[in-house]
Amino acid sequence: MTTKLFTDQEFTSAKYNDVLEFECEQCGTVFTKTKAYIVNKLRRHPNGGDASFCSRACHTTHRNDISIAVDVSCSQCGALLVRLPSEIRQSKSGNSFCCQSCAATYNNTHKTTGTRRSKLEVYLEEELTRLYHDLEIVYNGKDAIGSELDIYIPSLSLAFELNGIYHYEPIHGQEKLDSIVANDSSKFRDCISNSISLCIIDSSRQKRFTAKSSAEYVEIICDIINSALSLSNRI
Repeated sequence: MTTKLFTDQEFTSAKYNDVLEFECEQCGTVFTKTKAYIVNKLRRHPNGGDASFCSRACHTTHRNDISIAVDVSCSQCGALLVRLPSEIRQSKSGNSFCCQSCAATYNNTHKTTGTRRSKLEVYLEEELTRLYHDLEIVYNGKDAIGSELDIYIPSLSLAFELNGIYHYEPIHGQEKLDSIVANDSSKFRDCISNSISLCIIDSSRQKRFTAKSSAEYVEIICDIINSALSLSNRI
């Protein structure tokens, strides 16, 4: 169905000749129709009819597309999907996903711009990969608890979060800080629910990234990993 760009209350309060915005089901273009047109159209076509499309061409194309749905694979997990040609065309990246989780995981893994990872996080990944090349370590993954963990080691049920200054001081305002603190608390509870030990690393003292100033964080994390490995081997 087409996407309404207005609320039911706005529709009810609109006058008969007022225009309302929709998003075309076929091409995604925003178009307008008067309330009178929509009311009359829905009387004749309860399921939307032409009111779901910005033009007759899009309506015709959509009807043709329905008969030629194609099989595609999820770009993240490889699951088989059935998609309409119009849905494939609307994907800016050309990728298809079976769920939001797969889309988020894929996009985080294949980011080329706008990355939120700090230089410290990138450095830690390089060092831990070098030091523990036989240990599976997931960076910025969401599969464990449904939200992002900076570092997660599945075999040890061990995770790390690197909390910089934004987690402790209202750099971007109190409301933003409150949101970050609430998210941190939610992650901690989710880790407990999933029997994951979450270690919080306070990196707020690092004012500027250097390999030298990052060494202490590598040491802290390595000490915890080594202790967990030692305990695991004794069990």
